Amino acid sequence: MRDSVLWRKLSHITMMLSEALQVDAETALDVLYSTKTYIKLVEPSTGLQLMSDSYILEDILSELEECWQGE
Repeated sequence: MRDSVLWRKLSHITMMLSEALQVDAETALDVLYSTKTYIKLVEPSTGLQLMSDSYILEDILSELEECWQGE
């Protein structure tokens, strides 16, 4: 059951990320998979799975912003 809940959470976050970046869902999923936040999200011991989707999206967007500023 936990896997299906995580899958739905990832699906929702992907769609929110797609809207925020104005890209298609496949591109948003690729971006999500490339983040450190995703690695933390799939690891239950971090507790990130318990946070709201909006909170996680903000983490992802902050991480991407830092990455883009570093270029």
